[in-house]
Amino acid sequence: MSPLPSLTALRTFEAAIRHGRMTRAADELGVTHGAISRQVRLLEETFGTQLLQRTHQGLLPTEAGAVLAEHLTRSFRDIEAGVAALRDEAGGTLDVSCLGTFTMRWLIPRLGRFAMAHPGIEVRLMQSDAATDFSRGRYDVAIRVTDHALPEDAHVATLFPERVGPVLSPALAERLDLRTPADLAGAPRLWARTRPAAWADWCDRAGLCRLDGGAPYEHFYFMLEAAAAGLGVALAPEPHVADDLAAGRLVAPFGLIPSGLDYVAVRRRDGPRKARVFCDWVAMEAGG
Repeated sequence: MSPLPSLTALRTFEAAIRHGRMTRAADELGVTHGAISRQVRLLEETFGTQLLQRTHQGLLPTEAGAVLAEHLTRSFRDIEAGVAALRDEAGGTLDVSCLGTFTMRWLIPRLGRFAMAHPGIEVRLMQSDAATDFSRGRYDVAIRVTDHALPEDAHVATLFPERVGPVLSPALAERLDLRTPADLAGAPRLWARTRPAAWADWCDRAGLCRLDGGAPYEHFYFMLEAAAAGLGVALAPEPHVADDLAAGRLVAPFGLIPSGLDYVAVRRRDGPRKARVFCDWVAMEAGG
């Protein structure tokens, strides 16, 4: 039986294929871009065949590389699950992947209660709005909106249905004197590039003619800050603005309506117990 190649080289190759970029693989493994290249080249020399190819879209596996990467990803995930099971009783770090603005506006203000209830678990947050994929992402829990297919073998806890509506500063609301939703046609509107169809979707659900145009913002959080500063009317999900509405920093003159999506907490069924503890807690917070 032939000896196995270097475990470091195998791990490096798997990370490079999973990320599609050597720089991202280097960041995950804490090494340089050059070290990634050398390890991949070593692995190709060991097997005597090309395992990946560089394209304008990033790194793509060859046929042989795809077969190897599939086995490696599954094997490393099994190893991580075994290590997590041994560490589970002692708590430790829990990696939670979450939507950026939701993290800032809803989750972080409530995390102190989780820390008090479970002092042995350290929650490490990472921002992402990518589709949930535990085979590619290194996290234990993902909090997402149901705008994509969720993994079939995952446990999904619904937190709450998403409700959206126009929000603006009290001063701008008084100046515009908005009496009906149709009056929004003459108001300065804001939108985020992460949800370019938000206004069109809301208009369809509200039974209005579509409203186009408005000032674009790269991030949802920037758009909400602009709305609070009186720069225009933003269309926002309830969790992102609930505290601002309660404090009077923003107003929702026409209320909020269901978007047809849900906020969910997703975890692997074979994941660590602390992931279940966190999902149970966040579902309880959402229900409260």
